Amino acid sequence: MRTARNVAAVGAATALLVGGTAAFGASASAAPNVTPQGVCGKAYKTVNSVPVGSLGTVYLTYNSSNGLNCVATIRTNPGSAKPMSAYIYVPATDEWAGDDGSFTSYAGPGYVYGKGYCVSWGGSISNVYVSVENSNCASLKERRTTEIR
Repeated sequence: MRTARNVAAVGAATALLVGGTAAFGASASAAPNVTPQGVCGKAYKTVNSVPVGSLGTVYLTYNSSNGLNCVATIRTNPGSAKPMSAYIYVPATDEWAGDDGSFTSYAGPGYVYGKGYCVSWGGSISNVYVSVENSNCASLKERRTTEIR
């Protein structure tokens, strides 16, 4: 399901958050009017999202039939390639996945098994980085961070 991909560091904040071993999802070709389901798959429902300033949105999706979460960063206005990233991390299992590079419309998908676990996830477009920690679990309050570098 996952294929290796040339990946640059997602950023210092992400590196500190993520740690562990990385697994990266393959990216599909870029296209205008991209949706989270177009990136992750039709069975994935959007369960959370966070804006990347005015540049786009990072989406967290979930497939209840297989327990996988997927993350994708989608630009508001596709165009010339810009540095982008998407990542997802499950602290309880130390599993993470991500995508990083220069893209015209989206970064991702990144898949991890998340059924019954809190997830931390985020992404970036150009110099705007967002992260959501302890998301989509009843026991902890999520924490959102936006950083412009």
